[in-house]
Amino acid sequence: MITIPNQSSVPKAHLEFEADGRMKPSPYHDRVVDVMEELLKFTLLTRDCADYLVDRYSERRESAAALTQRVNLRSI
Repeated sequence: MITIPNQSSVPKAHLEFEADGRMKPSPYHDRVVDVMEELLKFTLLTRDCADYLVDRYSERRESAAALTQRVNLRSI
């Protein structure tokens, strides 16, 4: 998961929305839009790097037993 260097919170969020579900114009609204734009930008920047970004050592590492079995099969 990408973490962006921006964040937002809306205190008493239930008071910040119109009856139609849209957020009322306010500094909170502007901040949420800023955060979403930044998230979109980071998503676009990293989209083609997904394979690299989700590759983890702990998931690639073989157990000792699996390694021994693989090596022993090659020597037969």
